[in-house]
Amino acid sequence: MNEFLQPGDLVRHPARPDWGKGQVQSVAGTRITVNFEHAGKVVINGAVILLETVVGGSVSDTLR
Repeated sequence: MNEFLQPGDLVRHPARPDWGKGQVQSVAGTRITVNFEHAGKVVINGAVILLETVVGGSVSDTLR
């Protein structure tokens, strides 16, 4: 399902809810770079982790 992610999409890491919402920065194959509210920029292996999309969310100032 990660193959549908695009830069700008809002996501959550299912195993790390403490990271807060994240905004997808880039997608290169299975490598997904996400800027999380409380963890900063993290590169996720999309072949291992299925990110949860945030529906109806908006980008907060903490993600900029």
